[in-house]
Amino acid sequence: GIITDRDIVVKCVAVGLSPDMTTAAELCESTPRWVSADADVEDVLDQMESHRVKRMPVIENKRLVGMISEADLARHLDDNQLGEFVTAIYGRP
Repeated sequence: GIITDRDIVVKCVAVGLSPDMTTAAELCESTPRWVSADADVEDVLDQMESHRVKRMPVIENKRLVGMISEADLARHLDDNQLGEFVTAIYGRP
């Protein structure tokens, strides 16, 4: 999985846990999210939007080969696609 600085703040520090004593497993989602290296853009967007994640690992032959981020999407999507992504990630509780 991916652990972000926000995960550390929200799932650890904000609830009074010690970062020195908290394990990575305690901060991770129970089901890792990833896409295949041959996934098309719609598959990537569906995964990221449905799970409300801002970064998506890319896997090929059971190995990490890349990471898709919001910045990557901003550079490669048209305005409508980007707007839908932003709304899905940030627009609902």
